[in-house]
Amino acid sequence: MKVFECNNCNHAVFFENYTCDNCGHLTGYRDKDRKMLTFNTKSKSLVSDKERIAYKYCKNKTYNVCNWIIEENSPEEYCNACQLNRTIPNLTDVNNFQNWKDLEIAKHRLIYQLQKIGLPLPSKMKSEEGLCFDFVEQEQDPSLMTGHANGVITILLREADSVKREQMRKQFLESYRTLVGHLRHEVGHYFWDRLVNTNPQVLDEFRAIFGDERENYGDALQAYYKNGAPKDWQKSYISKYATSHAWEDWAETWAHYLHIMDMVETAYFFRINVKPLGIKRSTKTKVSLDPYTIKNFDAIIKKCMPLSFAVNSINRAMGIPDVYPFVITPAVISKMKFIHSLLLSKR
Repeated sequence: MKVFECNNCNHAVFFENYTCDNCGHLTGYRDKDRKMLTFNTKSKSLVSDKERIAYKYCKNKTYNVCNWIIEENSPEEYCNACQLNRTIPNLTDVNNFQNWKDLEIAKHRLIYQLQKIGLPLPSKMKSEEGLCFDFVEQEQDPSLMTGHANGVITILLREADSVKREQMRKQFLESYRTLVGHLRHEVGHYFWDRLVNTNPQVLDEFRAIFGDERENYGDALQAYYKNGAPKDWQKSYISKYATSHAWEDWAETWAHYLHIMDMVETAYFFRINVKPLGIKRSTKTKVSLDPYTIKNFDAIIKKCMPLSFAVNSINRAMGIPDVYPFVITPAVISKMKFIHSLLLSKR
């Protein structure tokens, strides 16, 4: 994630900020050029401090779940991220409201990243080939599950409950389970349909690397839940679940590719220099590149390895789980290279 600052006082602000913590000016994110604009609270209209252009907030600002801005004369009421919402939960329930807010924070970060990659994000409500999100309560329909189907990404509201999410993480013996992780995984299925399945040459390359997706998906999942992952799964897969089917291997690898790109981009904007005392050179790195501008994925992964070691060590010092508790093997790197090359070809 890019680092942002207040246009009025140059104080650092987070991506989710509604105001500058230092001077109190309103903040609003403009997605067309990934800039955070600020506005004087004494002004009657939302006129940017630097450009003196009038804007309006996304309608979901009413609920404090979105700080994105739209040009004042735009016919749209919702920003490009919120236009992708097809279903939101019943907001009369206080618990639902907080869970939805947490989901929106993760979704907006996802959309930021997909936009930076340059991927088209048409709304499902406007195009059959588009994308949309359903944030739903399973209590209303026990058959509902987190997942993807034909451009519709369904996320159960309970995933935003940190206690329930931790219970599920332990139940499924997962080392990592987060909202942004879910969203990155599920959107991976959507982009498999858009980028891989529609191109015979790319599909052949996919099958050579990930396996044949024509294997019966239901049977493969049943076998996985019955027998688990093979003993040597770590050599070729980023997670146990990735072993279940070629589609899930793609979605898991896609999610981790996005994790790595975001981590390295954030380190780049903070100019993080990992130079531990008494450690061999292989664990040193200076993050001096924006990964989204780099064609060679090896250069990105070389930055990621020492970086993840450093941030995991900081977390352990604080007594909390690793930020990135995964081992990236050469086989997994090859899969990520395929995704990286595919995305570069679409720019």
